[in-house]
Amino acid sequence: MFGISWTEFIVILIIAICIVPAKNWPDVAKFLARIFKYIRNIIWKLSDINEQIQERIELEKPIDDLIENAKNDVFGEPVKKSRGKKKTK
Repeated sequence: MFGISWTEFIVILIIAICIVPAKNWPDVAKFLARIFKYIRNIIWKLSDINEQIQERIELEKPIDDLIENAKNDVFGEPVKKSRGKKKTK
């Protein structure tokens, strides 16, 4: 979680509880809830954008194959280099 272990997180939490007065805890909790909600929304938007990009790539793939096939039809099949010796009869 954010590159820190659970023990480090607990130590930070204990220090924060000691520093913040008890009367401000509800405000701190509301602030943290807003931050988590904001980060969650950003993550959802990024994952949605990622899915849209993947869909675009999948839609463009057949077009690339179509272009390659049309190019091969017009200019002929690409010459494939054979490796190794040719077999003679």
